Amino acid sequence: MTRLSVNINKIATLRNARGGNIPSVLEASKDCERFGAQGITVHPRPDERHIRYRDVRDIRGTITTEFNIEGYPSESFLELVREVIPHQVTLVPDPPGTLTSNQGWDANKNKDFLKKVIRGLQDNGIRTSIFIETDIENIVHAAETGTDRVELYTEPYARDYPTNPEKAIEPFIRAAEKVGETGMGLNAGHDLNLDNLNYFYVNIPGLLEVSIGHALIADALYYGLENTIQLYLRQLK
Repeated sequence: MTRLSVNINKIATLRNARGGNIPSVLEASKDCERFGAQGITVHPRPDERHIRYRDVRDIRGTITTEFNIEGYPSESFLELVREVIPHQVTLVPDPPGTLTSNQGWDANKNKDFLKKVIRGLQDNGIRTSIFIETDIENIVHAAETGTDRVELYTEPYARDYPTNPEKAIEPFIRAAEKVGETGMGLNAGHDLNLDNLNYFYVNIPGLLEVSIGHALIADALYYGLENTIQLYLRQLK
């Protein structure tokens, strides 16, 4: 079974554009859970331009489904996740000010740093995942960090899928097979949508979880949040 984790950052973006609390990030997280999402993902950034640290604390005390917090492991981020203790932390190499995640970790170059961070998170009972690309050698280095899972950065797949699905999926199949050989778990995310999700799902072995935000929330403007979540869940069957 591949779990659907809904990234609700864009709900917070809309709220912050006007101020106040409409739409409510907390109510949205509860609704996503109620409508069938098997996880909630947030990505708080240092400038809190969408998800705020307070949102993270509020959500943790409210939802019962899996809670995944993404972010760059700055000291303030690590303090937050050690306080909240989510089910999973996904480490991304985003520097401050980055618009959206646009690359994976160089696991060899950052191995000592990642080992230290991952060990600290695991000591607090938190499952870890690191955001990486499909380079096979880098996947081997990722396994050496001690991470529980990796999340494949799927923007290249989403970009190439409309013109050549078979070519777009090839490096991800090879990467998934290598991840399985190492014993790590496999997640995926970035630009997956209703058009390309099922093809990815049926071709990628061992896929445990997909994290989807921008496309899902955009689709909800047309189809409604409950119906949209059900549409995405159907792509994972």
